[in-house]
Amino acid sequence: MNIFSAKFFSIIGIVFCFVVIALGAWTRLEDAGLGCPDWPLCYGEWIFPQTPEAIEAANNRFPDNPVDIAKVIPEVVHRFFAASLGLFAIALLAITIREKKMKAEASILLIVTICQGIFGALTVTLKLHPLIVSTHLFGAMIVASLFLLIYLKSSEIYTNNQGKLLKRTSYESLVKNRNYIFFGFILLILQIFLGVWTSTNYASWSCLEFPTCHSGEFLPTTKFSEGFDLFQPIGPNYLYGEMSGEARTAIHLTHRIGAIFICFYSLFLSVKIWSEKTKPIVIFFLSALFLQVLLGISNIMTLVAVWNGVAHNLIAVTLFLTFIVMIYLSSRRGNESS
Repeated sequence: MNIFSAKFFSIIGIVFCFVVIALGAWTRLEDAGLGCPDWPLCYGEWIFPQTPEAIEAANNRFPDNPVDIAKVIPEVVHRFFAASLGLFAIALLAITIREKKMKAEASILLIVTICQGIFGALTVTLKLHPLIVSTHLFGAMIVASLFLLIYLKSSEIYTNNQGKLLKRTSYESLVKNRNYIFFGFILLILQIFLGVWTSTNYASWSCLEFPTCHSGEFLPTTKFSEGFDLFQPIGPNYLYGEMSGEARTAIHLTHRIGAIFICFYSLFLSVKIWSEKTKPIVIFFLSALFLQVLLGISNIMTLVAVWNGVAHNLIAVTLFLTFIVMIYLSSRRGNESS
C-alpha cells in the first residue's frame, strides 16, 4: 500500500481519532479538563510551567487555578495529539487534491477538525460547560466517521479513469433494512449523548449499585427537568458539576434505561440484517455491544475506574463507526447478489 495515498492516511487518521478520544476521556476522568486554565497556552507557556520559578509565576497569574502537574499533563498531551490530528487532516486534503478524488470529503473533514479546535478552546474558556463538552465529543466522532468514509471510498476498485467499478459487492440484507439501520443509528446517537451527559455532569457516581440505583431502590428521587437542562448558565466552573444529586440520578437512570432499549433493538436489527455476507459485521457488532454492556456494569462496580471509563468511550465510538459502515454498505448496489 502506498503510504502517501488517501487510503493509508485515512487509516492512520482513524487510529489517531481513537487515540485522541481515549486521551480526552482520560483527561475528563482525571478531572483535568481545566488542567490548563487558558488556551492555546498552558499557564502562559506553550507547553506548561516546569521550573519552580515558572510554576510560582503561573500560580500568581491564575490564583484560582494553581498548577497541578498531575492534571496539567493529561490536558497538554490531549492538546498535542489533537493538534497532530489536524495536521493529518491537512495532509489528507493535499493528497486528495493530488489524486483528484474525494476532495469534497477531505475538505469537510478539515473544516470539522478546525471546528473541533474551536470547541476545544470553548471547553476551557467556558469552564467545561456540559453542552460544549458533549458537542466536542460528538465532533470527534464525526471526524472519525469522515476518515472512515474516505477509507471506504478509497477501497473501491476501479476499471478505468472514468471511475467505473470493476466489482462491487452488494449487501442486499443491509439495503432492504436501511431504514431500520438508520433508526438504530439514531437510537445509538441518543444513547451516546446520554452517556456523555452523564459524564459531563458528573452523574456516573449517582447510582453506585446494580441493578438497583442506591439504597436498594430502583427508582429513587429524581429531578428530570434539572437534569436535562441543556442550556445551563455560562459563567460557573462546571468542574465536578453544578447539579443536585436528584438531577444527576435522573441522568444516570435515563442512561441505564436507554442501554436496555438499544440492546433489545440491536438484537432485533441483527436478526433483520443477518446473511452470509453480513455475518462478520453482525458478529462484530454484537460482540462490541456485549463488551459495552459489561463495561457499563463494570463502571458502576469499579466506581468508574479510569481504564474502564476510557474503554467504555472507545467501544461507544466503535459501535458508532460500525453503524457508519452499515449505512455506507446499505447505500451501495453492486453486481453481485447476496
